[in-house]
Amino acid sequence: MHMPRSWAVVALVAGSLAAGVRGQQPPPSQPQSPEAFRFKSGVDLVNVTATVSDENGRFVSGLAASDFTVYEDDKPQAIAQFTAERVPVSLGIALDTSRSMAGERIDAAQGALNRFLYDLLDKDDEIFLYRFSNQPVLLQAWTKDRQLLSRALGRIEPSGGTAMYDTVAAAVPLAATGEHRKKALVVISDGNDTSSSIGVRDLKQLIRESEVLVYAIAIDSESEAAPKRPPRRVPGFPVPRPFPPGSGGGRGYPMPPEAPRAWTGGHNEDRADVEALREMTDDSGGRTESIRDARDLEPATASIADELSRQYYLGYVAQGKHDGRWHSIRVDVHNRSYRVRARRGYVAS
Repeated sequence: MHMPRSWAVVALVAGSLAAGVRGQQPPPSQPQSPEAFRFKSGVDLVNVTATVSDENGRFVSGLAASDFTVYEDDKPQAIAQFTAERVPVSLGIALDTSRSMAGERIDAAQGALNRFLYDLLDKDDEIFLYRFSNQPVLLQAWTKDRQLLSRALGRIEPSGGTAMYDTVAAAVPLAATGEHRKKALVVISDGNDTSSSIGVRDLKQLIRESEVLVYAIAIDSESEAAPKRPPRRVPGFPVPRPFPPGSGGGRGYPMPPEAPRAWTGGHNEDRADVEALREMTDDSGGRTESIRDARDLEPATASIADELSRQYYLGYVAQGKHDGRWHSIRVDVHNRSYRVRARRGYVAS
């Protein structure tokens, strides 16, 4: 089965050690901690990160394993791992640095990402940074040194086209090598892809074969003739919008209406392709947020950081064979007024 390293398979080679470990484990009916559960023989674990929201779009905390039911291919699975605590994140950032990002947009992105790095993430989180224009460029490999990341951000000069899909195709496998069991990628872009060799369909398959949560923030530009709305300013820490439009989730903090499909200025390639971004993000358990002003990047990145700190982590033993097929995952909570967003499946390759 094609599984990231966090799907640990540990063989117990000493019978006496195995017996000792089994004697220390809780009964099967009780979810085990990740540390206890790693001592298993021939086990493939499916890890699922779940985001739970109430009917007002606010995160729900304080749930236990007994509040959840996990289904694989519509069959309920026994939850073997569970934690509601904030765990460190291995996080990749991919920033659009095409020519359309010059000026206010890149300044806003640099400011928002610096706050993201210094104020909103945990000191134990590790991060890498990609920039992309005509091709992806890895500016900073895995590090916990915020100054290295900040200096890399400050050296950016926008130019060229937009190879977003190629960048995500490079960043997702790198994110999968992170040292922490929670792995995520945040993509920020203001335009449609113009330069990639990989298409959305193949990229979606690549993401499906990983555990990486993929998030995207789309700066969906207005025409120059359109009236400018004031930037959204949310006092204090923003209430997140955990669910993508149309998913049945909560409302979250106020969002502008979706931009009309008809474009009244420039070329279509100048607009962020929000639907393509959702194709990338939604199967992974992440989401796409569309904003209308670069100054909204700060509350948008703050919302993602808040979400990463409030998620539930569940694990169950894979029942399927290594058949190379897509196996669907569904996570339900017993309180029907709550909504859950989680990865939609995995490929057992």
